Amino acid sequence: MAGRAAVPEVIWARPERTGRGPKPAFTRADIAAAAVRIADAQGLDAVSMRHVAAELGCGTMSLYNYVPRKEDLYELMVDAVSGDHELFEPTGDWRADMLRNARQTKALMHRHPWMVRLMSGAYGFSPNALRYLEHCLACLDPLDAPSGTKIELVAMLSGCVTVYVSNELATAERVRSLPWSQEQENAVRIAYMGSQIASGAYPRLAASFMEDAGPIDLEAVFERMLVRVLDGFAPRVGEQGPD
Repeated sequence: MAGRAAVPEVIWARPERTGRGPKPAFTRADIAAAAVRIADAQGLDAVSMRHVAAELGCGTMSLYNYVPRKEDLYELMVDAVSGDHELFEPTGDWRADMLRNARQTKALMHRHPWMVRLMSGAYGFSPNALRYLEHCLACLDPLDAPSGTKIELVAMLSGCVTVYVSNELATAERVRSLPWSQEQENAVRIAYMGSQIASGAYPRLAASFMEDAGPIDLEAVFERMLVRVLDGFAPRVGEQGPD
């Protein structure tokens, strides 16, 4: 906003209400919910201060009294959606619990596809994000590893889920944009790949396709990815835990 000092600040450090003057017409939760509705329906690029103000029925400039920057609006959105995580009681099986958390995150990102564009460490300090991180660390209590390693595990698992879902969403978007069906597209590409494999120029690829010609179970691939990430943090026989 013009005239505002260019100094770093955290939206959560600002009081939502100063206690002076009339009661605000909207809460941060109201503003976040409006922005999430817009992003869910029209995509993240449709989210603007003007659009959110219109959704709330207020003037654009008045919205800056609640949210100084668009980046703050994004942070409110991420926090609102992060609150959808089920913070279940840990079972004592850290691997099973973290798999459950990862599956939850994947489902959440598919409900709110714009989320993959906002998965930044800068937005990891909101109230709901911190509650989720604390929950994950509680799930990891049985893992014999330093706290820093546990946080690294949470971050790595989240990053893998984000990249996987981002690829799924991009693939689905491309399919929607095709002037032909996905089946027609696949048939042409499979035929081309088959001709290249049959040329003898790619013996290792040929052996791979002979071993497993598909189709690929993408859900199984997702599960294997999660398991392999967790395997990297599991204590090995004779070790106290990961370094």
